[in-house]
Amino acid sequence: MRKYLLNPGVLSSVASGMAVFKATRSGPRDWRLALLWASWGIGVALAIGAVNQREEAIRRDELERELRKAAKRK
Repeated sequence: MRKYLLNPGVLSSVASGMAVFKATRSGPRDWRLALLWASWGIGVALAIGAVNQREEAIRRDELERELRKAAKRK
């Protein structure tokens, strides 16, 4: 959970949610508001996906490193 909360991409996408919320409270309710929320949601999803992808790459690299070590021992 900490990897998501401390990631700058996730932090900035969540912080931009405050601007979207302000626009929702003060702006007109039309199709542009729906697009604004959709784009914000997509941005958050992409930031979370990037964190997941990075963690998977780190795990894969560690596994490959361990497999190379095990192969050298044999």
